[in-house]
Amino acid sequence: MEVGNETAVTVFVLLGLSSNSQIQGLLFVLFLAIYLLTLIGNLLILLIICIDSHLHTPMYFFLRHLSFLDAFYSSVIVPKLLESLLSKEKTIPFHGCFAQISLILFSGATEACLLSVMAYDRLQAVCHPLLYAVAMNRRVCTGLVGASWAIGMSTSLINTLLLAQQHLCGPYLIRNFACELPPMLSLACSHPYSSIVSILTTMVVLGLGTLVLLLGSYSCIIMTALGINSATGRSKIFSTCSSHVLVVIIFYGSGVSRYVTLYFLNVNVAISHSKCLWPVEQRTAM
Repeated sequence: MEVGNETAVTVFVLLGLSSNSQIQGLLFVLFLAIYLLTLIGNLLILLIICIDSHLHTPMYFFLRHLSFLDAFYSSVIVPKLLESLLSKEKTIPFHGCFAQISLILFSGATEACLLSVMAYDRLQAVCHPLLYAVAMNRRVCTGLVGASWAIGMSTSLINTLLLAQQHLCGPYLIRNFACELPPMLSLACSHPYSSIVSILTTMVVLGLGTLVLLLGSYSCIIMTALGINSATGRSKIFSTCSSHVLVVIIFYGSGVSRYVTLYFLNVNVAISHSKCLWPVEQRTAM
């Protein structure tokens, strides 16, 4: 199919996790249960933090936003996944697909920033306890959360707009259960280099940048904890930070194992696909 013969895209087909109807039924029950637990758990956290005045502290202020993002991220992906598992026509509209890509990018980028902010909050609480109330006042906390949301929105907007400029070639099959940026690159019949550069920049600046901030903060926390003579004091510090460390490990572990691998696989396919669709004279000139 040549670039000049492209047709307007109206829907994409999500190939999903399995074509077996029995397996799809089991997956539907499994993901529905996980989604409901995730949604109820995060809503309960939000409710408890709002009701209990003792939890109106910087740490729980950040946790409230993180819980909202977690519930939001799940709601962007799982309802469409559940619908696809029950439906024979596993399609998603063009604009719906790009909206899903944009919202996934937004929630992921914002959550990465918030995790770094929460690590900085723990750094101030452990290493500078006497100045904690001043360093993490209401204005600072609001500014840090606002910056996280702004970075998430700008990351989402830039990458989605660059993807929207790509020419897409049929068949419009997405080898995934949701519309995400890496699988979409494999559909590009134009040169996807602008999107590739943008994604790589996002991964390096945002991914590695927030990871460096996390590692730096926890290095200082560990050094401070080891300098305390009291075993009770060290235990208190580690127990306070352990839940956040677990969330960080899950977030970055799943991100690296899924999205980085998915990105490089689909980038290779996208480059090969776009070269095959170049005009004959341009290919022979290379």
